[in-house]
Order: sequence, then structure tokens, then C-alpha cells
Amino acid sequence: MTREMLYALALGYLFGAIPFGLILTRFTGKGDVRQIGSGSIGATNVLRTGSKGLAALTLILDCLKATAAILLARQLFGNALDDLVERYAAAGAMLGHVYPVWLKLKGGKGVATFLGVLIGLQFWPAVAVYAAIWLALLLTLRISSVAGMAAAISAPISAAFLGARSLLPLLLGFALLVLWKHRENILRLRKGTEPRIGSKTSSTA
Repeated sequence: MTREMLYALALGYLFGAIPFGLILTRFTGKGDVRQIGSGSIGATNVLRTGSKGLAALTLILDCLKATAAILLARQLFGNALDDLVERYAAAGAMLGHVYPVWLKLKGGKGVATFLGVLIGLQFWPAVAVYAAIWLALLLTLRISSVAGMAAAISAPISAAFLGARSLLPLLLGFALLVLWKHRENILRLRKGTEPRIGSKTSSTA
């Protein structure tokens, strides 16, 4: 691993670990988002504060922080190793979001940040598939965890079949990380107790 790769990994982690959900809810007087619902800092849990606007803004910022980290790493550290620098920045962003050191490694579940990674890597077919699956399942099933996990799984499949097989190991790793973070949701889905968006019971997606 070169020095540039280490810098890119660290940069990605710093961007990814910015807890926008927590910052926005505290700044707007909604309290500590970690004390409601699932305790996650992601957009779905922010929605439980009753503010759709804050939830949407959290989703956008959690997505774009990964994109920004990759683009900045490319500008600062990229050269003949551009692809590797970008991938290390992407890995840092995902790890930072999911395991932020200043929140005792209790971060979000990575769905929006994963989309931001795909945008930063400019893997546009995967971006389109990811967004379409995520939105379609949210609108039809209204189960955030199912929509997020299905979207995440689509990324390595896109890499395998849409001409980006060099990205397959990285995207497969990210998809598995998202599934791991949803392990409690998976248990509730198996029991039939995972609630839908808008229900009084909290989902923990």
C-alpha cells in the first residue's frame, strides 16, 4: 500500500464519519437521533423525528460525502494509481460512516453512502440500477431495510454483468457490510415483525 493510498483511505474515513443525521437533528432542535427508533444516525431514523426534510437532507449528505471524498482523493493523490486511490477513498468513506470512531463505532447502515461511492467511481449503470431498485421497493413495499439491502446487493451484480468486474470484490465487500449492519432487520423480516415506513412501530433500517 502506497502513501497515497493510505492518505486516500484516511480522507475517505474522515468524510464518511461525518454524522450528518446527528448534526442536523441537534442543530434543528430535534434532539439526539441516537435516542429514538433504532439509534442509527441514518436518514430512516432521522425520519422518525417527524421531519421529512431533515431525513431527505441527511440522505443526500450521507450520499454525497462519499462522492466528495473520492473526487477529492483523486485530485490530491491521484496519478497512475487513480483507480486504487479512488477505491481506498471509497472504502474509507464506507467504514467511516458505518463505524465512526467518535460515536463509539455506532454509525449508519451505509445504504446512501454506498450510492455515493458508485457516483464517485462514476459507475453510472450501477448508479441507475441501485437508485431504481431502492426507490421502487421503498414506494411499493415501504420497508426501508428491504429496499436498502436489495439496492446494495445490486451493486456487485452490476459490476459482474455491466462491464466493471475489477470493481466486483470491492462492491461485494460493501454489499456484505450493508447486510451485516442490517442483521437485526433480517431477523425481524424472518419473524414478520419488520414494520413499514410510516407505521407507528419503528423500523431499524
